[in-house]
Amino acid sequence: MLAVGQRPEMNDSMNYQQGLITEDHCPLTVPVRFQPLTDTYLVDPRPFARGKFATVRRCKHKETGVDYAAKCIRKRRRAADVRHEIMHEIFILKLSENSPRIIRLYEVYETSTEVILVLEMAAGGELQRVLEDHEEISEKEAARIMRQILEGVAFLHERNIAHLDIKPQNLLLTNTFPTCDIKLCDFGISRLISKGIELREILGTPDYVSPEILHYEPISLATDMWSIGVLAYVLLSGHTPFGGETKQETFWNVTSGTLEFPEDLFGGVSKDAKDFIQSLLIMEPNERMTAKECLHHSWIKSFCDKEDPQRDIPNIRLSTTNEFNAEVSVVSVEVAEELTSSPEVIPLLQQSVEAVSVDVVDGTFQCQTQLLPVDHHQCNGTIKKEVKSSSDKSRTSFASLTPTSSSTVVSEMKVDYESLNLGKSIIFGDERMNVVY
Repeated sequence: MLAVGQRPEMNDSMNYQQGLITEDHCPLTVPVRFQPLTDTYLVDPRPFARGKFATVRRCKHKETGVDYAAKCIRKRRRAADVRHEIMHEIFILKLSENSPRIIRLYEVYETSTEVILVLEMAAGGELQRVLEDHEEISEKEAARIMRQILEGVAFLHERNIAHLDIKPQNLLLTNTFPTCDIKLCDFGISRLISKGIELREILGTPDYVSPEILHYEPISLATDMWSIGVLAYVLLSGHTPFGGETKQETFWNVTSGTLEFPEDLFGGVSKDAKDFIQSLLIMEPNERMTAKECLHHSWIKSFCDKEDPQRDIPNIRLSTTNEFNAEVSVVSVEVAEELTSSPEVIPLLQQSVEAVSVDVVDGTFQCQTQLLPVDHHQCNGTIKKEVKSSSDKSRTSFASLTPTSSSTVVSEMKVDYESLNLGKSIIFGDERMNVVY
């Protein structure tokens, strides 16, 4: 068994570039600035966080006075150029910039030795500090935290991105606990999971690493779900389920898969919470719950629905010519009304001729749609959708947006919906393009 961070001997047939996002995968441009960061920001000389190959410093924009976090990453590690790996992390952040559960990337700077990511400042620090400072987190708070983490993970998994290092140190708080939201960060070892391509790497953090990684078996989106199960266990008990005196003992415990709920740690924890954990800490990856299934688990819903009701979103099977170009969300008319009344969406809808509204038919129907690239501050294309029901009826379901520049079609998506009961209207949204139709 290999240790985490250790790779087997390399030979010519191995390609460790698999799973990294390149410009070919990402249709979004990422401007890189080469002037000194200090021209625009006041940079704290002392890092507030430090890793093996990166430091993070607080910086304040000279004109706006807004605080950011400047993550400075070395371009060479062990005499090897790793700029492509840094760009992979940048592309993931760029593709995720409209997810409220993922830390926001604002600017990228580059020097002869470093790439600097100007990131959203999370004032509350790491979730790890909360675990260290609080002897106990209530089950209600644990469920709320897990729901927000799962929303971020579901966003990534819908794009076939596995984080692969989900742990309290990579979960940031927007404010002081418990009056805060959670955001995922640090995508340095994340990977793009592509159909037909097996990824095998030994990576991750010992307490949170999955058995398939230690066995050098293929990585999948389900690899993240093992880490989610470990995290839930830690939040509810303050202890790791497989922790040993040494790393090798921890790895042995992980690969044995023996899961226990000691009475002194879980005596007051609900059966639903234990079932949630047991449904994730399963040796066979395909048998673990998905992120979306977790969001519908009775433990999450019983604690979170009371104060912040979650809307049920039906399961969707989708295929697209480019998975990074488009995202479709389907919600009920009540949620549609809530979305379209938000201050971020109103200006976009004001540019449309009419709102999206279709009659939902019983049974199965298909939607075929073409999406054009949309700028985050203005709509620059016309999008048309046509819905065909099982009875072969066609309806025009989208409004046109006034074009402000010429564009070409970048994606075509086909979505199948089964046994929907959504009321009278649906909304199609592209979170990445920041538009709700």
